[in-house]
Amino acid sequence: MASFFDQVYLVVQQIPPGKVASYGQVAAILGSPRAARTVGWALASLRESNEADVPWQRVINSQGRVSIRNLRHAMAEQQALLEAEGVEFDARGYVDWRRFGWDGLSPVELEALLANS
Repeated sequence: MASFFDQVYLVVQQIPPGKVASYGQVAAILGSPRAARTVGWALASLRESNEADVPWQRVINSQGRVSIRNLRHAMAEQQALLEAEGVEFDARGYVDWRRFGWDGLSPVELEALLANS
């Protein structure tokens, strides 16, 4: 079975361009609703070699804001990447969850995804 970090990467890879998910949403999809911080740690530990395969920028905090804490990437970079995908931020830096929130994966979709990993 894939590690929790690898499962995070698999789920994040399913978030389509122009959509965002929260750290807690990714954790809940994986059956660990209290592991939002661990999702953040997983994304922060991505190596440069596999960053291109995991759209880390599509995961934001539950308030709808960028909250990256990473030495390689700045908050402005994450917001710029999302804006390039069509995600819009209001003047205070918030995303409208109704417009840009990802619906996630069903348990059946998750099971199939993990089975094929």
